[in-house]
Amino acid sequence: MEIHIQASLSSRSLSESEISASDNTDAADRESGNFGCSHYRRRCKIRAPCCDEIFDCRHCHNEAKNSLELETLDSHDVPRHQVQKVICSLCDTEQDVQQYCMNCGVCFGKYFCSICKFFDDDVSKNQYHCDECGICRTGGKENFFHCKRCGCCYSNLMKDGHRCIERAMHHSCPVCFEFLFDTTKDISVLPCGHTMHLKCAKEMESHFQYSCPVCSKSICDMSRLWAKLDTVIASTPMPDMYKNKKVWILCNDCGAEGEVQFHVIAHKCLDCKSYNTKQTIGRGPPASCSSTAVTEIVR
Repeated sequence: MEIHIQASLSSRSLSESEISASDNTDAADRESGNFGCSHYRRRCKIRAPCCDEIFDCRHCHNEAKNSLELETLDSHDVPRHQVQKVICSLCDTEQDVQQYCMNCGVCFGKYFCSICKFFDDDVSKNQYHCDECGICRTGGKENFFHCKRCGCCYSNLMKDGHRCIERAMHHSCPVCFEFLFDTTKDISVLPCGHTMHLKCAKEMESHFQYSCPVCSKSICDMSRLWAKLDTVIASTPMPDMYKNKKVWILCNDCGAEGEVQFHVIAHKCLDCKSYNTKQTIGRGPPASCSSTAVTEIVR
């Protein structure tokens, strides 16, 4: 009889443990379920205030509403700061923007910004809100500084050496035309101060394009290439009919103008020795009509 009671108590204890484990598993599933979208891991959806439709996040809304299949007049982005309602992904309860569901209590996202109405469960991104940018960014606040003239956050590594450009990221990428200021992709800051997607910069380099699409300045150290061009030009003499021909050039790197010997391969800046130049109309003095040995200028 005693053995039977012990067995019964043991069985009861095991049953309670299983129930407890089951409850913990359900809670874990609720917390780590595959919710969200390709952009963010979260347990709620937003109701867009602009069109009163429900989307997983603002990027899902913008992709849908800016599709080429829609009329241009219907294209628009969601005003993120104006989002007022969210819908729980577990219990479908619509409610005011908050971090925890008012009905089932689930956490919508471990990172929550009440200003941007932003949720994300992947805190490994080290999200932070920049008051001066007015939006949330990733990478850790301690690793970035806000440049007031450029109007954006840059890595601390650039604090004493970057070239300031007014509102440097408040424009579209010059390659893919996606707006840069609130993009989720990595951004490259070029030596000239202009910005573009890092992926687009690498794509340019893969096609041997080494100048900024905005100002045409070189985007990397080109000294080795200039040395090779020196050798090629020296070994490629022009025919006699071109030996006295001159051209006016503008250097894209230093901005200097000058008159140089014409060559079919490239023209070298006399100031900074760069070959990143373009031919201009010229500003030299007009040639004398009485001169019998006038240097010919190629226009």
